[in-house]
Amino acid sequence: MDFEDARTVGARLRRIRHVRRKSLVVVAGLAGISKSHLSRIERGEVALDSRSETVALANALGVSPSELIRLPVPAPGNGGNDVALVAVRSALMAVSRNQPGGQVVPLDALRSRVRALLVAERECRNADVGAALPALIRDMHASIAVGGNVAELLELAVSMHTQGSLWLKNMGAEVELWSLATLAARQAAERRDDPVMLGLALWADGLVLLAAGDFDLARNQLESVTVPTNSPESTQLAGMLGLCRSLVAAADKRHADVDAALEYAGELAERTGEGNAYSLGFGPTNVGLWRMAAAVEVKDYERAVAVAERLNPRVHPNRSRQAAYWLDYGRALARLPRRREDAVMALYRGETLSPLHSQRNPFVREILAELVARWPRRDAVGDLLRAMAHRAGLPV
Repeated sequence: MDFEDARTVGARLRRIRHVRRKSLVVVAGLAGISKSHLSRIERGEVALDSRSETVALANALGVSPSELIRLPVPAPGNGGNDVALVAVRSALMAVSRNQPGGQVVPLDALRSRVRALLVAERECRNADVGAALPALIRDMHASIAVGGNVAELLELAVSMHTQGSLWLKNMGAEVELWSLATLAARQAAERRDDPVMLGLALWADGLVLLAAGDFDLARNQLESVTVPTNSPESTQLAGMLGLCRSLVAAADKRHADVDAALEYAGELAERTGEGNAYSLGFGPTNVGLWRMAAAVEVKDYERAVAVAERLNPRVHPNRSRQAAYWLDYGRALARLPRRREDAVMALYRGETLSPLHSQRNPFVREILAELVARWPRRDAVGDLLRAMAHRAGLPV
């Protein structure tokens, strides 16, 4: 199989199946799907666009989910971004071995640098985040090691690693690297011995475990901490933990738990209103965004569209979450009759807000590939679709 073919998840799935010498019937049976559905996924006619299905197929093939959805090399939208990923990996590996190699920096200067990082992440200035993060990781841990202002520095470290993990997620980094960041956040939170900091770290770790397909472990992690709701900030974080539990439950097909977690988060959002504690943007709008994500995960596309069309994503303070709205909306629209043009335009709006978020998201890439396969005519919308697919590194 040549490089072009390996750019899609379906083609990679077929390649692994052939190497494993397993038939369509066997793999489909093990994954709990039909032979025809698996065949259409492999041909690129239907997107592999849910975590639960990805994990089922990975298990059937005896590989990790990340092996199925990994990015091609070079990754789309490169522009030096992979160099930044290597530098972040090196910094995280160093601090995990208590050898940060950074400079001891005053608390106020580190606080200012973390604040700037959060703003860059919020505004989807991915190159700025990648440029700043490696040295910040090293300097933060070098400063913690000397023993001054430790409590404040540990809280900054939790925030830094949490936001760094979100950047890694949006960059399409492999789960193993992403996990290094959340492990560092958890270690800092445990050393700080504060339930709010631990809740923030475990929220990020829940997303990693969700991506890795470890749904039981994600559930246990998220349920292992109780964040107090005695301040607006901690209440918003408690709500974010509820939202993460909802998506884990959706991927794990625990439908009652999805609704319960969303209702809990919705009740907290009514109390807090729109907020942005810990740069997470919790509030009624964000609850709606996670409702959309859960509906897409369980393939209830009509519900996802209905929720989307009641939301104003511009209310959310984080550009990356605004992009996520349009990308999830586009994925849902693509599966409804006579809404494919709307789907393309929604996906384009998401790409405009955060190009790498679109180009490196495995589920967005898959829906783009499906739309290209189903769009035989050459027209303005089709040309726009093919241009997006090309930027995402897909064969067109």
